[in-house]
This record gives sequence, C-alpha cells and structure tokens, in this order.
Amino acid sequence: MARFDRYLLSQLMVFFGFFSLVLVMVYWINRAAVLFDQLIADGQSAAVFLEFTALSLPTVIRVVLPVAAFVAAIYVTNRLTSESELLIVQSTGFSNFRLARPVLVFGILVGLLVTLLANVLVPISVERLTLRTDEISRNVTSRLLTEGTFLHPSPGLTFYLREITPEGELKDIFLSDARDPANQTIYTAKSALLVRSETGPKLVMFDGVAQILKSSGQRLFTTSFADFTYDLSALLKTGVTAGRSLSALSTPELIAGAPGLGFTQANINFELHNRLSQPLVAIASALLGFATLMLGGFSRFGVWRQMLGATLLLIILKVLESTISDMTRTDATLWPLIYLPGLLGVIAAVTILWFSEHRALFQRRPKVAA
Repeated sequence: MARFDRYLLSQLMVFFGFFSLVLVMVYWINRAAVLFDQLIADGQSAAVFLEFTALSLPTVIRVVLPVAAFVAAIYVTNRLTSESELLIVQSTGFSNFRLARPVLVFGILVGLLVTLLANVLVPISVERLTLRTDEISRNVTSRLLTEGTFLHPSPGLTFYLREITPEGELKDIFLSDARDPANQTIYTAKSALLVRSETGPKLVMFDGVAQILKSSGQRLFTTSFADFTYDLSALLKTGVTAGRSLSALSTPELIAGAPGLGFTQANINFELHNRLSQPLVAIASALLGFATLMLGGFSRFGVWRQMLGATLLLIILKVLESTISDMTRTDATLWPLIYLPGLLGVIAAVTILWFSEHRALFQRRPKVAA
C-alpha cells in the first residue's frame, strides 16, 4: 500500500478501536445492570456476575463493530478534511475512488472481525451462557432443600420441610402461596419428591391437604389429595432453559438444517444468512461514512450537513434491515433479501463517490450573453 494509504488506514484503526471501546462499555453497562438484578438478587457471587457479563460481550461487540466503523470513518474523514490533508492529496491527482481504497481495506478488516464473532465466538458464548444459566437455576432450586428452616424464595411464598431422607424424599412439607391476595393457598403434605422436567423443576407432594382462602366472603376451602404437582419454576426468578437456541447453534449446524431441534426453516435461514450478511453491512457502514463526507470538500463551516446525511443513510439501512428481518422470519423463501441492506449500502457509497467526482455535471451553467 502507498504511504498515504497506510497512514489513513492506521488512523481509521486507531479511532475504530477507541469508538468500539466506548460503545461496548455503554452496551455492557446496560447489560450488566440487568444481570446484576437477576444474579446478585438471587444470591449469586460476584464471580458468577462477572462470568455472565463476559459471556455476553461477544454478542455486544458484534452489534457495535459496524457502528464503530461508521463513526471512525466519519471522524477521520472530517479530521483530515478540516486539516486540509485530503485537499493536498487530491491536488496530487488522487481521485475520491482512489482515496476510498484504504477505507475499503478498513471495512474488509472490520468485516472479518464481524465474521469471526458472528460465526464462531457468539455461538460459543451463547451456548456456554445457556449451560451456565441452567446450572445456576439448579443451584437456586437446591436452596429450597434446607431442613427445618422457613424459606422465602420470592415475595408471598413460604416453604418449609422437616427432613430429607438419604433416598432424596422430602418429609412434612409446608408451602404457603400468598402471591394472589384474593386466593391464598397453603399446601401441607407428608412427603414429596423434587422432579426435574423440560419446563422446570416440579414438586410432587403426596398425601396432603390444600387450603384455599378466598378474600371475598372470607371463605375457606379444603381439598385432600393423594398426589399433587406444584410448578417450582414460578418460585424461581432464574428460569430453566428449555433447549438450545438458534443463536447457540454453530454455522455448520445451521447449514445442515439443525436436524431434530424443531426449528422452522424460515428461522434457520434467517439466522444463517444474517450471520453471513453482517460483514457486508460492516463494509457498507465504513464506505458510507467516508463517501458522504467527500461530498462537502473543504469548508470553514465544517461538514455537519454531510455528517447528518450519512447518519440518516445509516438509520435508513438499519430500519430496512429490521423490516427485512421480520419478513424473512416468517417466509423461508425470502432469505436473499437479508443481503439487500448491505448491498444497497455499498451501492449508495459508490454512487455518492461517483457524484462527488462529477458534481460539475449537475451544476447549473451560467448563460453566455449573445
């Protein structure tokens, strides 16, 4: 690469790293606040909180990188324009298309990072996060297995058991459910078993009584039962995973059609092609940021109008991307549309560069007096 190309590429990479760090921190803080409420409130340690936030970072970074590339391209182009560096290079014979070469290389590098994240790191992190969530859920369930202590796993719920036998049988159960003030229920049973299922843990009680107090009229209803199943997932704030999600599947599994997992072909097509199209969106974002600012040239008043136009174009692409996502999730034949936002972004950038090179064709020429 020419010396100026290396200089421009180095500037883009430096500020890309800076803006990526800032945006990731903003997204991470929002995510960390939600995780803090979910995990610390459930009695988990700070180490578990840090592990969960670290596992969520690849997804956050994948979302942030195209935006960071766009902001870096705008910032560097504006800086070089305001300091007349681009003007000097253009005076040596560099066209706008020639100046865009390092920006294209920059976009390709960012696209490769997005490809690595979308197809390798994000599925691995989501899979690990799913497994750890399931483990944490089991640990929360195990907190209920405390002999001789009244436990309050959530507001309005009280649980007590007298003894746990070596075989795992629970003796003398007391469970009070007062979450609904209009219908307060107390379950008592001589014995119970804790059973795991796909939808969450179940408490199967044997030889017991259910007492239901209705606030309207203060009437008490008593029902004896030989066995009764209570869904413990309602007691737990941390849910139990019901299986692998599409985002946790590897790209080869998606290509194979994710056999036996019960996903629709439309959802599989969307997840697969969305991963493959993300690098193109990153390239389009970088080129759009550069090309739009090249319309302005040098001005003491800056290029704020070009910045506003570039931002508007990116917003339009994101809205189009969101609209197409909703369409392709319901129709398996529409998957080629997933690549449309990235392609339109690249076409728009090339068109803007061509227009910046041929602005004289669209300017009104003064009339020559006869």
